[in-house]
Amino acid sequence: MSLVARHLEANGIPTVVIGSARDIVEHCGVPRFLFSDFPLGNPCGHPWQRDMQADIVGLALGLLETAEAPRTTHCSPYEWPNDPDWRQRYNRVTPEDRERLLAIGDARRVSRGQAPRWTEPIAAG
Repeated sequence: MSLVARHLEANGIPTVVIGSARDIVEHCGVPRFLFSDFPLGNPCGHPWQRDMQADIVGLALGLLETAEAPRTTHCSPYEWPNDPDWRQRYNRVTPEDRERLLAIGDARRVSRGQAPRWTEPIAAG
């Protein structure tokens, strides 16, 4: 999305990116960026908190209107709802979850007509 924003800007269309991967988005050099410190895929907030989502979109539109310099980053004042320790658990797979998640992946592959994962060790050589 960051590269698309740069392309649009180069062609005269103003953009603002709302995102969670601050290091990546800033590295790409987008003109205006509203950073939300939320899990990836949730840059506008918790899925069921419409007021928060509307406020974050409003902040982004405000940034679009007020940014005075290229590569402007503003931070959303919101925190991930009711879970300040989400980073410690984000995408963590415990040994107890491993087999269950592998089985889910295998079932998904089979439903798509693909072979399940390779379960035998690959011989060296």
